[in-house]
Amino acid sequence: MRGKHRIIIQNNRLHYEFEIKRNITIIQGDSATGKTTLINMLRQVENLGDSSGIDVISDVPCRILEGRNWKILLENMAGNIIFIDEDNEFINTEEFAEAVRGSDNYFVLITRENLYNLPYSVEEIYGLRSSGKYQNTKRVYQQMYQIYSNIQDVPVKPARIITEDSNAGYEFFEAAGREKGILCESAGGKSNIFNLIRNVKDEEVCVVADGAAIGPEMNRLYKQAEKAKNITLYLPESFEWIILKSGLIEGKDLQKILEEPEKYIDSGEFFSWERYFTKLLVNMTEETYLKYRKAHLNKAYLHDKNKRQILKSIEGIVL
Repeated sequence: MRGKHRIIIQNNRLHYEFEIKRNITIIQGDSATGKTTLINMLRQVENLGDSSGIDVISDVPCRILEGRNWKILLENMAGNIIFIDEDNEFINTEEFAEAVRGSDNYFVLITRENLYNLPYSVEEIYGLRSSGKYQNTKRVYQQMYQIYSNIQDVPVKPARIITEDSNAGYEFFEAAGREKGILCESAGGKSNIFNLIRNVKDEEVCVVADGAAIGPEMNRLYKQAEKAKNITLYLPESFEWIILKSGLIEGKDLQKILEEPEKYIDSGEFFSWERYFTKLLVNMTEETYLKYRKAHLNKAYLHDKNKRQILKSIEGIVL
């Protein structure tokens, strides 16, 4: 499944309207914000059909998944947007994560917990609120808003850079930072970033991580960055996305892909957008001097002209 899908769920009292464009969307928020009501409305539609008095407007089917037989039900679903409420404990399991991997569906998970088994984007973590439009009608209009829409207070001139992993991205930032006297260290994985930044003292620190999969860590990273004003989170889709966006690589339809990735990324093939951009960069450079491998950076990317072009496209850090 791929593409962006606009969904409207409404009755004579409530109107939900939002767009879904990735395989995993998270809806968080406190009680009484309309999350459970959304699930209940979809459940009524499934059980009662038109007699429910609820309209679901979508170009693909919207379904709910729940209960002990969730896995059997999911195996027989394809091309759906599947809504799951936090009361279903299976969403926290590795078994569910494996079922999502390779599934030809989009998932909307309504939960206040951090789902560490799933790689979801910082851009796809939402809350629900009344939109304020049509205030003089009896119907309440509910819309989603990005919880972490204003986290990247960039650009920043850091004294220290912390990268998510120790692969090609780290090697690039370490080399570029060394030239400017900036220390760069690897966290060795996204789950280790928090332990590094909570011990930061007075220096200006910038965390560079893959925004496409950092979602499960965002709650505590965001709180720590808010608490310590000298910590900045720079969360591009991935390092491979930075390279593709820089203009260093030429390829047919590349600009179109970068502008609307959801049209090209199949949820059944790619667990996260980060994996898609990695494969795209590998394929586009395979027979060139810029041949890319994630595990170890091709030194051609550190040649002065190439390095400067990549750095120029990095909006979050001034080196």
